[in-house]
Amino acid sequence: MTTQVADWTVGFTPLTTEPTPADRQALFDRLTYQHVAKMIDHSLLKPELDDEFIDNGIRLAAEYDVASVTCRPIDVDRAARMLAGTDVKVGSVVAFPHGDVLTATKVFETQKALEQGAREIDMVLQISWLRSGRDRDVEDDIRAVVEPTHAAGGIVKVIFENAYLTDKEKIRACHLTEAAGADFVKTSTGFAASGATHDDLRLMRANTGAHIAVKAAGGVRTLDALLDVMLLGVTRIGATATQTILTDFRARKGGQS
Repeated sequence: MTTQVADWTVGFTPLTTEPTPADRQALFDRLTYQHVAKMIDHSLLKPELDDEFIDNGIRLAAEYDVASVTCRPIDVDRAARMLAGTDVKVGSVVAFPHGDVLTATKVFETQKALEQGAREIDMVLQISWLRSGRDRDVEDDIRAVVEPTHAAGGIVKVIFENAYLTDKEKIRACHLTEAAGADFVKTSTGFAASGATHDDLRLMRANTGAHIAVKAAGGVRTLDALLDVMLLGVTRIGATATQTILTDFRARKGGQS
């Protein structure tokens, strides 16, 4: 399954250097509210979130018309019911946040999420297998999640958890993700020591084909930070600061919605 590319990317070449204020402004000038809102997966993944917080977060995602809500497996059914009739997708996580469950467990989690209405699956790869050089096993593990998700019309984002990996391991993870047929490479869970760095985003964009999208997660909390990662080739972010980012965009654009 091919990831749909937002139209702001047409004719756009990702930077290989650090973004400058001029770069940021030039990109901002060509963006609409919809471009920015559909960059965002509103994240509702912390274990301590109660029902009221989850409900409010789902309503916020619908109000701001973001790309998706990424929620815990226990909240998928609730999100699907609340987002019915909107253009906001339901996403969930598999083997989160460590990735170290049996492949069969990942498949079960994926199938259950799909049955309950999720159409975007953010899975954590087998970090220890990657670090041990078990590349075929890593690829097979990813493919086992990709196949049922694509059959249901969904997409898969593969979380590397870059804080634990060398650059060579990150590059191998890019190649294995692409070989397994997934749709996105994703930096991190947001639960490790570091999140999305510019160096990692450049590396991931440079080591995947154009049909593979890049998702930044962990640390993108402002509109300027979002613009910077967009300039590096990112087409989706995981965010808890959704309202802050989109309110700032509307203010700078003179109230555009």
